Amino acid sequence: MEKIKFGTDGWRAIIAKEFTVQNVARVSKGLADWLHGKTKTPSVVIGHDCRFGGELFSETVAQVLCAHGVKVYIAKGFVSTPMVSYGVLHLKADQGVVITASHNPPAYNGYKLKGAHGGPTNPGDIAEVEALIPDTYTVPVDGLDHYAAQGLLEFVDLEQMYLDYLQTKFDFETLNNAAFKMAYDAMYGAGQNVIRKLMPSAVLLHCEHNPTFMGIAPEPLYKNTKELSAMMQHTPELKLGLVTDGDADRIGLYDEEGNFVDAHHILLLLVHYLAKYKHMTGKVIIAFSVTDRVKRMCAQYGLPVEVTPIGFKYISEKIVTEDVLVGGEESGGIAVKGHIPERDGIYDGLVLLEFMVATGKSLKELIQEVYEVVGAFVYQRDDLTLPNEQKERIINAAQNDEYNAGFGTYAVTHVEKIDGVKYHLANGGWVMLRASGTEPLLRIYAEGGSEAETADILKVVKETIL
Repeated sequence: MEKIKFGTDGWRAIIAKEFTVQNVARVSKGLADWLHGKTKTPSVVIGHDCRFGGELFSETVAQVLCAHGVKVYIAKGFVSTPMVSYGVLHLKADQGVVITASHNPPAYNGYKLKGAHGGPTNPGDIAEVEALIPDTYTVPVDGLDHYAAQGLLEFVDLEQMYLDYLQTKFDFETLNNAAFKMAYDAMYGAGQNVIRKLMPSAVLLHCEHNPTFMGIAPEPLYKNTKELSAMMQHTPELKLGLVTDGDADRIGLYDEEGNFVDAHHILLLLVHYLAKYKHMTGKVIIAFSVTDRVKRMCAQYGLPVEVTPIGFKYISEKIVTEDVLVGGEESGGIAVKGHIPERDGIYDGLVLLEFMVATGKSLKELIQEVYEVVGAFVYQRDDLTLPNEQKERIINAAQNDEYNAGFGTYAVTHVEKIDGVKYHLANGGWVMLRASGTEPLLRIYAEGGSEAETADILKVVKETIL
């Protein structure tokens, strides 16, 4: 049997190839054994997103766990990752399992683990579960009714739990009656019911259940959400465009003119709002691929900053033990103080809508405020699908300092290697090379002072490494 490895955010594989009932059962057996090593009466919350086979796979997890005496709370219908994380905390469970491949293409599904703290299971615990996954395992034959009759299985409405919780966090009457009308693109993902129910004033896009995602990977990037951009451009009353990924834990935004607002800008907006306007304090934790302008803003507001390897689990474990104001990554996974220690695209979007309503300023105006603190910048990322051999050659060359002299006319001032290789450029920008932890991709991240400069940096880097 193939060895199952968890990447930066869970185990992911192609449905019916490696992601099978048999392999899902193997992982669940490892989880059951690990739980029994930790507590006498373990309990787990299980949910699945909108992907193909979600119900089948989540029922498989439940069968295996119940067969080994683990109490299971299983969601009715599809749910988002933040709903499962909140459910774990609310139900005081020992662990959560989300059957999701997040933003990956529709052919994939995945298995995420959530800790008792209401966020990603910490890396040490994941490694322990991984080590206990058996090479072979026979799926139990008893169905869910059998375990429900024994009191080992309970169906729970995680979506309603989450909606009730959000009602305590935001003034939805004010948000719905504000002049700042919102559009929401669920990308056919698991967040689709939340905005429909809480924000009847919002205009909805792709809020239907479609496991194929119309062939587009449900990742909240401009290339995948051009329809929302066009809607913002051609509908004057819309002032904020919110988009979340397949399991609704990542965020993307559009301003009133249909311009895409990336996660670097969103992180800066959140720090700006919480620190300057709400006078909140705490450490800001960013993944290695995030712009250094966050450090610049934190210096201005007297906030400590910490940089972690890529993977929200590294941020989440610090939120649990420290006073953290904002923690986030370049891919749009961001957690804020006052919420669970979990990425949550919908929650972050509502905080920013609240910011607009409280100040009476548009998103574009608020970004200008951010630029007054940290300076204007443009960020882009290119994901290259390369043969494994070529990808490894480039990463090895970067690790061995072969590109330290610079890229074309862009001289390198210094290099960091926390997770991947980040080159700080003499023009004030930066570029980073890193292999994806969940997909067969080489990622090139770049930041410059303008769109043209950033595009040129990417072009020159590709010419150098390819």
